[in-house]
Amino acid sequence: MYRNILILLCFPILLQAQDEREMSALFDSLRTNPHIRSDEILMERALLGKSMANSKLFPKLDAFGTVDYTNTPSGMLPLAPNDLFVMIKDQSIAQPFSQNIFRAGAAISMPVFVKSIYTMAAKAKMMYQSAEIKWEIDLLKNEAVIVSSNTNLQYMDALGKALDKKRASLETVKKLVNTKVNNGRAPESARLKISNGINEIDLMRNEVAMNREKAIAAIFTLTGVRVEKPIPMEQTGTYADGEFRVLAPLKKKIEATELGVRAEKEKLYPALLLHGNYNHSYAMSYNNNLAVNKDYATVGLVLKIPLFEKSQYVKIKQSKLDVLDLQNEMDKMRMDFAAQAQQLESSLTLLDASIKLYESSVKDKEELLRIAKVAYGTDRMTIEDYLKYEDDLLMEKSKLYKVQAQKWQTLMKLAVIYGNKIEEIVK
Repeated sequence: MYRNILILLCFPILLQAQDEREMSALFDSLRTNPHIRSDEILMERALLGKSMANSKLFPKLDAFGTVDYTNTPSGMLPLAPNDLFVMIKDQSIAQPFSQNIFRAGAAISMPVFVKSIYTMAAKAKMMYQSAEIKWEIDLLKNEAVIVSSNTNLQYMDALGKALDKKRASLETVKKLVNTKVNNGRAPESARLKISNGINEIDLMRNEVAMNREKAIAAIFTLTGVRVEKPIPMEQTGTYADGEFRVLAPLKKKIEATELGVRAEKEKLYPALLLHGNYNHSYAMSYNNNLAVNKDYATVGLVLKIPLFEKSQYVKIKQSKLDVLDLQNEMDKMRMDFAAQAQQLESSLTLLDASIKLYESSVKDKEELLRIAKVAYGTDRMTIEDYLKYEDDLLMEKSKLYKVQAQKWQTLMKLAVIYGNKIEEIVK
């Protein structure tokens, strides 16, 4: 029974460990990372800007209350002359005039037609689309970083295994060197050289371990998952060229800024507004000191026609400069990405060819090392020459692993530039 409970308690941990071995699990963890959350907040701000623009189309309702004191009796509301004549003839009627007037009421106002409001709402919508695409591109960039970091981790592990293999090979040769030195067939310096070679491998192993930790830290920063071993990856597709998707957020931002220019111009257009006011007044009439309660309401349409507003012309010019600045930035980035994409595409072809050449070269150098080991054992080669063969093989393996990592990184950069789905390229 206790064993079953322990298995159930450990199952989520085991499941998590299993999920961490899948690249898709790391991509899922990325979506809850603060790096992506900041883009989601940006989207929420843009959506709020759209709501704010649309909210200006709704009525604005205010309640108010006032206490007015005047040094002479003042009217509580407009009064028609005929009504006033009746009050003057009959002083028993409380006249709506007093020095102390209490007022309470409500005021309503709303735009009936203000063209710039609709344009500002369209601008806010465009800014939301820009933020949405930016979220998508940043997600791709971070996924590419995860793949590249995992590739570096693979590179470091493969190099570490090559170093271990070389160290084991040197340890085997070291026994032979000790035998030769003890028998007087080799100088004492041979023992020192082989020991120095082993020490250099240990130093390189430490450097590999540090670089390995950097790759693990890069993945942990984006996912919150510490990957102790590289995750096996398989290329299931390749990049698809076309438009530079990475420029899409800026393109939408330019379109939004152009709408901003139009909105600033439209603020010079006539605007139709609705105003309404309800007022309930209470006071003691000045002629007979009786209480007076009166209601007064007004509703009207206002046509506002701007004739001259210098500051608005300045805002229009400023918004036009903002568009020009963004367009210039877009042109520079397009040129940069065009050059980068061309260089990466050419490099990808060359890297494929280099991998094949290095794989062939590694096989040849492994055979040469085998021959050199036999030659040294039969005293037909010096220890210095033999160590060169060991170094050559390690160097060639290092170049192979490095080129393999560069291929993955180049593929990821192209995927980001063209906005390809990395989940369809890497599994």
